[in-house]
Amino acid sequence: MVILVTGGAGFIGSHTCVELIQNGYELIVIDNFLNSQPESLDRVRELTGRSFKFYQVDMLEEDQLEQVFSENDIDAVIHFAGLKSVRESVNNPLLYYKNNLMSTIILCQLMQKYKVKNLVFSSSATVYGHPKKVPIAENSPLKALNPYGRTKLVIEELLHDLYASDPEWSIALLRYFNPIGAHSSGRLGEDPNGIPNNLMPYITKVAAGKLPLLKVFGDQYQTVDGTGVRDYIHVVDLAIGHLLALEKTCHSSGINAYNLGTGQGHSVLELVSAFESVTGLKIPYEITSPRNGDAAICFADPEKARQELGWNAEKGIEEMCEDSWRWQFNNPDGYIQDEDHRKTKNEDFFVNKRKEGLVKEFG
Repeated sequence: MVILVTGGAGFIGSHTCVELIQNGYELIVIDNFLNSQPESLDRVRELTGRSFKFYQVDMLEEDQLEQVFSENDIDAVIHFAGLKSVRESVNNPLLYYKNNLMSTIILCQLMQKYKVKNLVFSSSATVYGHPKKVPIAENSPLKALNPYGRTKLVIEELLHDLYASDPEWSIALLRYFNPIGAHSSGRLGEDPNGIPNNLMPYITKVAAGKLPLLKVFGDQYQTVDGTGVRDYIHVVDLAIGHLLALEKTCHSSGINAYNLGTGQGHSVLELVSAFESVTGLKIPYEITSPRNGDAAICFADPEKARQELGWNAEKGIEEMCEDSWRWQFNNPDGYIQDEDHRKTKNEDFFVNKRKEGLVKEFG
């Protein structure tokens, strides 16, 4: 079975590619490398011992994308590609609406033209906005609070309308919560551009000495320690969720949303404490003003995914921290193309940390 993976070089996409290949699927991957690096795909090949087709495609260019469909017999699509920064979406909403909506419309038009009607869509828990109660079930009210989240919500509505127009479609909407962790090999991980927007890569960069301290936004919430509570899920568990959702879409029709989360919440300071325990490093932090729009508590009810997909999140918070640090420790500058530069930077990093006597090493 041939699967097209859009945005396959990204954090979640690359880990999902590994799981798909290891389960016998043939892949075609497209990416424009706007928020990713070609080396991540080289490492997917390295980890799996398998090759796959790759096209560097801007999904807004219909001719480029149609070439992929015309040259291949595609059975299903997993759609990760899209801009994903909440902060950037607030500052530049038109960019997000144009890129995320139009690329999905073009993709669906071509899928329809080439009679490819099995789709797994990378949605987000941001579609829930401020939850009225937790844990959050799929039938909870939907009200995204920022342009990024609204693009996900509009795409979900678009896909519902598409299915209503043609019930041969089979679509899974995967609403995932807070992906962290990395591949246990230390070869794949999250490599954000610039200062990270997400908590775990910020923590690991503080641990690596690349950022001075962690900013914790608010400590007056009604939570165990006053800091915000989120549902952190290991990226490999998330990738397996995509694999199981794909299997369901390929053997049934319909459209269904699924939460992919652990069903457990951890506060910011609980995550910091777990990271410190696993690594032996102290993470300096300061409390700053809470951000507008941040919910106090947000975690999933994953029961529907368990019942209908046979999926469970299996990796705990300590393993998430350990794998995140193994990635950072072995790739202090992320995916770097020049092997000699990467080796030198790694050796310098290791030596400095060993001298400090603070760090546990992860091979």
